[in-house]
Amino acid sequence: MRLYIKNMVCDRCKRVVAEELDKLGYTVLQVGLGEADIASPGGEVDLEQIREVMQANGFELLDDRKTKLIEQVKLAIIALVHQGEEAALHINTSDYIAEKVGVDYHYLSTLFSSFEGITIEKYLILQRIERVKELLVYNELSLKEIAYMLGYSSVAHLSNQFKKVTGLTPSHFKQLKTEKRKTIDKVQE
Repeated sequence: MRLYIKNMVCDRCKRVVAEELDKLGYTVLQVGLGEADIASPGGEVDLEQIREVMQANGFELLDDRKTKLIEQVKLAIIALVHQGEEAALHINTSDYIAEKVGVDYHYLSTLFSSFEGITIEKYLILQRIERVKELLVYNELSLKEIAYMLGYSSVAHLSNQFKKVTGLTPSHFKQLKTEKRKTIDKVQE
């Protein structure tokens, strides 16, 4: 049985989900971002028990198709921005998302906006800015390298977008280092 799980954004999340499902007595076949395949020795799966354990760990078990699609869009964007699929940042993002989710982009865009209250593009921008903050705090890359890595056309484009979202220039943010970063699953809040 495949479970769809909201708020899984990293390898640690996958590990926690696998461990918790194992503790419940399920055979964990595979765990990926946003999903887990399990088998039950007795054939029965107690979704309410799984739901409670997932919620206790900051995750949410997803039930309906639309919610699952929205979570898949978010996971595709997170993978794109935060997990090194930088080559994909230099291609058409709407094509990338439609291919990853396997659904027409126009439908996904409308669905995402109606459920989340922001567009996919805005969500992507917010994720990119959080990644820029992370890279600035680590102080390992120049702004030019960060701009290229995250698919910005120029340092000026990155700087303008950064200032529009945060109210600070990247260099001012770097000097302050007090602006707290948000966790990936809280970026739109």
